[in-house]
Amino acid sequence: MFNKLPMYQNVGESAYKKDLSNIILICNHLNNPQNNFKSIHVGGTNGKGSCSHMLSSILQEAGYNVGLYTSPHLVDFRERIRINGDMILKDSVSSFMLENFDFFEQNNFSFFEMTVGLAFDYFCKNNIDIAIIEVGMGGRLDSTNIINPFLSVITNISLDHTKFLGTNITEIAQEKAGIIKENTPVIIGETQNETKPIFINTAKSKSSEIVFADQFNYENFDCDLKGNYQKKNIKTVLKSVEIIQKTTFKISQEHIKNGLESIFKNTGLMGRWQIISNNPTIICDTAHNEAAIRMVVSQLMRLDYLNLHFIIGFSNDKNLEKISKLFPEDSKYFFVQSKVGRARNAKEVRDIFKLNNRHGDFFESIKTTIEYVKGLSNENDVIFVGGSTFVVSEIFDKN
Repeated sequence: MFNKLPMYQNVGESAYKKDLSNIILICNHLNNPQNNFKSIHVGGTNGKGSCSHMLSSILQEAGYNVGLYTSPHLVDFRERIRINGDMILKDSVSSFMLENFDFFEQNNFSFFEMTVGLAFDYFCKNNIDIAIIEVGMGGRLDSTNIINPFLSVITNISLDHTKFLGTNITEIAQEKAGIIKENTPVIIGETQNETKPIFINTAKSKSSEIVFADQFNYENFDCDLKGNYQKKNIKTVLKSVEIIQKTTFKISQEHIKNGLESIFKNTGLMGRWQIISNNPTIICDTAHNEAAIRMVVSQLMRLDYLNLHFIIGFSNDKNLEKISKLFPEDSKYFFVQSKVGRARNAKEVRDIFKLNNRHGDFFESIKTTIEYVKGLSNENDVIFVGGSTFVVSEIFDKN
């Protein structure tokens, strides 16, 4: 049944439902499992996935049974639902579908709504100590927004999914602020002039404490997520941990240190400035909007290399006229066609980049293109693969 449902990361708009009525119906049917465990809600434009995995890793190091719900997935949809880093069992998915098949058949639920219900049910049945719940898109009307967390986290705001969330920063911030709950502290990762008043006013109206994480200084921790952009996320997580420590959860400095150094191992996170091979160095990253791509390209440009190659593809909702100008003119480009329906045609991407003096050609297969570019490269070259989540996902897909 899951395979038959429209999935936003594959088809886009037709899978998106801007409404909470369905998830309320699902959770009522399941006896509201989300009310039976403590939770932290993590939203924002960029960094919410990384922050969610960091928090999970730290809490796991502290000995807690941690549920983690994130999206999208890279290869297997079970990546979205984990306990202590282990994906939900296939048998658990099958049992859930069999138990609720008639109910699901009678209603028109989306893929995302059903996976949220599945996650809440799975976490409840497995008696987790705490769940880290990442927002899917936006916040106010996201299906995850029926939980009652003891902490809300909003990483930052930039332009993304403008067709659904708003065409400017302030409109998007208002949607993201929708996860701020009554009398519940909220951590804001980055202070931005356009969004600060929105968050402050929303928190005030909810009688909720608000803290801007980037206004504080912390000791430096090593982290196995090596993107420079993770420095901001680490600050957000450290301030979040301070709030968590005021509750019944016991977290030491050693737990923080070990958690930040073991995110890949503890949570199974993939695709964040991930070096997948050396000589030449091949790096992949799921950065897919203007703000995230700007940070990734900036870090790439500071590397020591002979030639820099980009194997990239994009979704059909991105402003490539703007995004193309973020990339260096003197690099080599290979524009790839992803298998998913919402991928932008690679020929069109090539033509837009060409108009802005970034030259290359288009290719059908991402894996074949990587091997081709490796064959052209010097061992001191750097090859970057990205532009969208689904381009990165095809690196790891064994099918």
